[in-house]
Order: sequence, then C-alpha cells, then structure tokens
Amino acid sequence: MTDLNSDIFKHIDPERRGTTSEEVISQLREMIHRGDLRPGDRLPPERDLAKMLGVSRPTLRAGIRSLAAVGVLQSRQGAGTFVVKADGPPSLDSSPLRLMASLHGFTSAEMFEARQALEMAVAGLAAERATGDQMATMAEEVAGMFASLDDPEQFLVHDVRFHQTVAAASGNRILTSLMNMVATILFDTRIKTVKRATDLKESAEMHRHVYRAIREHDPEAARHAMSAHLSKAQRAWESEVEVPEGSAPDNSNGNGNGLAP
Repeated sequence: MTDLNSDIFKHIDPERRGTTSEEVISQLREMIHRGDLRPGDRLPPERDLAKMLGVSRPTLRAGIRSLAAVGVLQSRQGAGTFVVKADGPPSLDSSPLRLMASLHGFTSAEMFEARQALEMAVAGLAAERATGDQMATMAEEVAGMFASLDDPEQFLVHDVRFHQTVAAASGNRILTSLMNMVATILFDTRIKTVKRATDLKESAEMHRHVYRAIREHDPEAARHAMSAHLSKAQRAWESEVEVPEGSAPDNSNGNGNGLAP
C-alpha cells in the first residue's frame, strides 16, 4: 500500500467540470495509464481528493463508484479506496469501442446482442471451471442485490460485480476483457436510468438462477439462465428509458420488469 503525493492530482478544467463524473473517471484512468497511480495505491480521502480535483464530493463519489463497478478501484470499509492489483484479467479501455459506436452508430440492441453472445459463453465455461472462492463471491453479490432492493445504484454495483466474477470464473481472460469492455459502456448508460427500475427483486432472482446453474456445474443450464436474464434485461432497460424522468417507482414490488444488466 502506498500513500500518494497530492501534487500528482490536477484540477479538472472548470469548463469541463460540470460534465458529470465522466471527467473524474477519465482523469483517474489516465493517471493509471501513465503510472502515476499503481496497483495497490490508496487514493486520498474523499474530501481531500475532491478538493485536489476541484469537483464536488457527489461527483467524485459517482466516478469512484463507476470505476469500482468495473474493477479498476476497490473500496474497503474503514481502509479507503485502492487501485486494484493487476492479478486478474487485463483491464481494456472501452474508449475505442465508444469511438466506434459514435462513428458507426452502434445501437443498444447491437451492444446487448454482443454482450449476450459473450456472457453465454463465459457462463458455460464458468459452470465447468469456477472455483469455490469464485462461487462464494457470486453468492455474496446475489445476497448484496437482495439487500439493496431499495437502493438501485448500489444494486447495480453488485450486479456488475456478479457478472465480472462469472466472467473471471470462465478462466478465459480474453473473453472476460471483451465482455467487460461492452459491460462498461452498458453500465455507464444504465446508471442514468436504474433509479426508474420497477422490479429489482426479479432481477436478483434471475441472477440467483445463473449462480445455481454454475454451482451445479451445468454449462447448458448456465448458458440458458444467462440468456434469459440478459434478454429480459434488455427489455427492462428499454422500458426504463421510456419512463419519464423524476418518477419514483417502487423497486421492491413484483409488477414490472426493471432488471439490472
């Protein structure tokens, strides 16, 4: 663990500061690429880091949450926030995929289709290869989803971590990294609509079906459960987009399809 020199953190351009947490995400990613932030480094406390970057604490918190969800940062209760050690699959920058999406007009349907193809493959492999520790982590993330039915953003973090664990359990780092690239873009889109989800409980149940198939070492059942989950997730996301912003659905009832990706 290394405590960092505050001089390496630069103020975000005031003209770009208001563009949500994306500038925080971009700056921290660039610092990792340059080597200013290394695996195991602990970030300064939230209050101090927000001041160093010249952003509000909620903006910083949102950026850190996004990077934690995709496995770049890890928050430890009582210890702080750390750059994740690079002992897992390589973390591929999704920027080239974002650029291609902008240039070629990739649709959300295409992104979901790509993710489904990748995640069905990794789910089947995970059912064959998952370790006891990985299955325990999946169970913990499913439990976390059920515990955060009234907190959609926290639910989404557990959701993403579950999928990352399934991908890692496949034992194929290339598939895992490609899946994470697509999932990162979908996460950034979903975080804007997840508060309008109407049935997170059903989503948690579907994740549990995937987990059980993997635990039972049944590749075909794992692929089927993942396919069913992601198909419904796509329809649910589309329904969230159609819900007027500012509405306040009940996330714990059983009358909707607001599924996390």
